Amino acid sequence: MGLDIDISTDVNDDIFANDYHDPVNDYFNKHSLSRTFCNFMCRQNLGYGEPELDQIGRITDVDISPLYQMETYQDDNDEGLTFQLEVAESEAERQQLLEEARLIRESLAGNIVKVFSTINSLIDKLSAIHNLPELLDDGDHDTLGYDTYFTDFNLDKGEGYLRNNFGQDLRNFKRFLEFAKERGARTVYFRYG
Repeated sequence: MGLDIDISTDVNDDIFANDYHDPVNDYFNKHSLSRTFCNFMCRQNLGYGEPELDQIGRITDVDISPLYQMETYQDDNDEGLTFQLEVAESEAERQQLLEEARLIRESLAGNIVKVFSTINSLIDKLSAIHNLPELLDDGDHDTLGYDTYFTDFNLDKGEGYLRNNFGQDLRNFKRFLEFAKERGARTVYFRYG
């Protein structure tokens, strides 16, 4: 088992209705992000040099901050926030944590347009780069599998979740955002589990 990453929205009940999991629609394979994408997003916290997402932002001249901001959102079911509230030493500290979470949620409200633009720009620019693994520095810690994950950007190599490459993950991300926007989502964020 390992850590997974999912995209959540401000209208999850509408997005993930009963028909979402109907195999006929195949939304899971069309929208899922791979475990490698999860590891890719977590690389900023490892201290092995410049994270690959930052490098890709620099190479493509795309502002990737909306993706990092998606990690800061804490809804009412957030396990991290729940844990912080449980170990808070005072009611004042609990209220401060709740207020900080509220302010972050407020600052990210309506971010789906910005996130969509970021993903779309990355797809457009990366589709023209055929040597991405050679342009990235793994800081001597290639835990992502550069030769597999960052190659053949324009081909879908996986099965929607298993063995996706970076290009397929971004295209799945874009499809999910389009799907979510059609169903009224305004805010998107990452949930790890």
